Amino acid sequence: MLTKEQIAQRIAKEVKNGQYINLGIGIPTLVANYIPSDLDVVLQSENGLLGIGPFPTEDKVDPDLINAGKQTITLAKGSALFNSAESFAMIRGGHVHLTILGAMEVSENGDIANWKIPGKMVKGMGGAMDLVASADNIIVAMQHCSKNGESKLLPNCDLPITGIRCVKKIVTDLAVLEISTEGGFILLERAPGVSVEEIKSKTAGKLIIAGDIPEMKF
Repeated sequence: MLTKEQIAQRIAKEVKNGQYINLGIGIPTLVANYIPSDLDVVLQSENGLLGIGPFPTEDKVDPDLINAGKQTITLAKGSALFNSAESFAMIRGGHVHLTILGAMEVSENGDIANWKIPGKMVKGMGGAMDLVASADNIIVAMQHCSKNGESKLLPNCDLPITGIRCVKKIVTDLAVLEISTEGGFILLERAPGVSVEEIKSKTAGKLIIAGDIPEMKF
């Protein structure tokens, strides 16, 4: 199975030149470390940052520079700082091309549940609802199963929904999957050493398998 860093590394291969990208809390923030240096992309954070660089080394940490997940970050050349109102105007105005989010559950129709954690106090959904309603492309980074071993890829989400029919692609520790326009998880790639049968057994929603499924390449 893939580590969190490997999930982020695989998602970085989905990034295209010229994109404005929002990285959600958790695994998605790690994607910043793996974006190819020859790509000209701009990372956006809803707390008011445009032009985020890789995570800082210990000697470069500035406690005044944080992303939406309160992690310290670096600023890329030409970056800008502004208030949340301007940040959400960018998001709601459709200026973010790609949003990469974590999730607790994803349904076979592309619904996502990623803000309500059972048994824990959560202040709110943050910017997730705005992001999933506004981005051209949404990729989810997540573990395939919960800590209890239950599938997080479901026929329908059990937790409160963040967005409906919005997810395009999912990268888990087991596989890369795409949401079919007719419903279902299309299996595109499998993690090195992981069999199709294992993925099938750990996917509660409809899994679509066509032909030989290649292993992921990084």
